[in-house]
Order: sequence, then C-alpha cells, then structure tokens
Amino acid sequence: MLDWFKVNLQYILPKHLISLLIGKLASARAGALTTGLIKLFVKQYKVDMSEAMYPQPEHYKTFNEFFTRPLKEGARTIVEDAHTLAHPVDGTVSQFGAIHNDSIFQAKGHNYSLTTLLGGKPELAKPFKGGQFATVYLAPRDYHRIHMPVDGVLTDMIYVPGELFSVNPLTAENIPGLFARNERVIALFDTPVGKMAMVLVGATIVASIETVWAGTVTPPAGQNVQHWQYDTDSEATVRLNKGDELGRFKLGSTIVACFEPDAIDFAGLSAGQVTRLGEAFAHVSGKESADPAPEA
Repeated sequence: MLDWFKVNLQYILPKHLISLLIGKLASARAGALTTGLIKLFVKQYKVDMSEAMYPQPEHYKTFNEFFTRPLKEGARTIVEDAHTLAHPVDGTVSQFGAIHNDSIFQAKGHNYSLTTLLGGKPELAKPFKGGQFATVYLAPRDYHRIHMPVDGVLTDMIYVPGELFSVNPLTAENIPGLFARNERVIALFDTPVGKMAMVLVGATIVASIETVWAGTVTPPAGQNVQHWQYDTDSEATVRLNKGDELGRFKLGSTIVACFEPDAIDFAGLSAGQVTRLGEAFAHVSGKESADPAPEA
C-alpha cells in the first residue's frame, strides 16, 4: 500500500515546481545552513567523503558544489586496455541487454521506445536498433559526474522536455515508459565501436543537467525538443577520451547508454550490480581482454 501511494503521488505532485524550488535552495550560498544540510545528507546517505578531493563539508559554498564534488586523484582508475570500455558512472545497474528492434526493457512488464528515448527522431534511433543498452541508476550517495566509456567525437546533442518522475527502482518498476517520459539530454558520439548514445535522464528535484561542452542545458526546462549538430572535423570539434568527464547531474538521476549491433559485449554485468567509474564495462565485440579489471 505504501509503495502504491509513493508511485501514484508522483502523478499529482507539481514536480517541475518542486525541482525549481529545490534547485534554488541547492544553489544558494547559505553559510551554516548549507554546511548543516551537507552534513545531514552525508550522514543520512552514508556518503564516503574520504574519496572526495575536498572531504570537509565546510569547503562547499553551495549544496550543488558538494553534490557534484570532484574525486581526489587516484580515487578511480580508468581501465587502460584498448578493447575494454570503462564504466561511465558510479551507480547501480538497473537493466541491460539487447535492444529488440525499437524496444528497450525497463522492468518486468515495462518496455519503452528507443525512438521516443532519443527525442522521437527515427534517423537517430536507426543505428541502435538491434544493438545493446545499459541503464545505470545514480543513488543520492553516488559520485554524480558522468565520464566517457570510450574515446568519442560529439556529433549531436538533443534536449527533450518531459516529466520529472523519480527514477529509483520502485518507480522504474511501476511507471510505464519512465526513461522516455522524463526530461533528458542525449549526447551522440562517433567512437571506435560505432555510434554511441549517452542519455542523461532527469528526475524529481534534479536541479540541473550539464555537459562539459555546453554548460547547463536545463534548467530552464523547455517546451520543445531541441537538436544541436556538431562539426566533427574542425578546431571546434568536441573530442573526449575514455575517462574524460562528459557531464554532471545536480541532485541525481540515471544514464542510459546505447550501442550499435555487434559493437560490444558487456563485461559480466548483472541487474543490481554496483558500478564504479573506470572499471570494465564492456569489451569490443570479439576482443575480450584477458587482463583483469583494475580495482577502484
């Protein structure tokens, strides 16, 4: 009964307004209040501050600065093997597997459309049909910067307006088409393993989604799909190496990574598996490395 209430309450809550208000609080320089909120958050969610570049809560002038805190040098190791892709985030694997034509598995009884996920653009979805996907949930305690799993050249960015449902496991199991309904930012790359889509999915109280090349993409929330295309052969080309930061969430969410058919084989993933940035995520199809994944 409690779970039913938690899920259905989200349909009637003013999620964008709540997210806007929380976002203003999270970006406020409120001195002792900010420090107190950070200490409470660290205690409540058991955040490991020993991994942070700045472990003292007093260092952060805003809650957002704390939430997007950088890791100290050496806290994560990016797998070096050229045939191995790196986990792009700290998080928990929600689902992964084959994209069946235009259908991606969300949870038992729920699939959603690849084309809808990618902004309703069939030409962008076409390369990924029959490919592979992985959905990774970032819990409040996790490191909230997203990194490249493989070298890539940015070709497109799409902003898709939408809902701001929570993306925790309970919601994923009960709200149809969740990741294709929520607000999201999609980055498409040309990589050595073919096209790759990195979808940054917004959620309730996610105050901002940013990329390293465009800065803050949302807020403000838009009303229409926006599509930017990028030059792939000029001084302005956005080239990111495996392990480079791609973007960040302010107040948590989910990423969905999509790959072309016969491009990669996931490296022993399982639903519910805890991921750590830089560890082995997938292997180039047919070229599985014999080297063990580095410890985080």
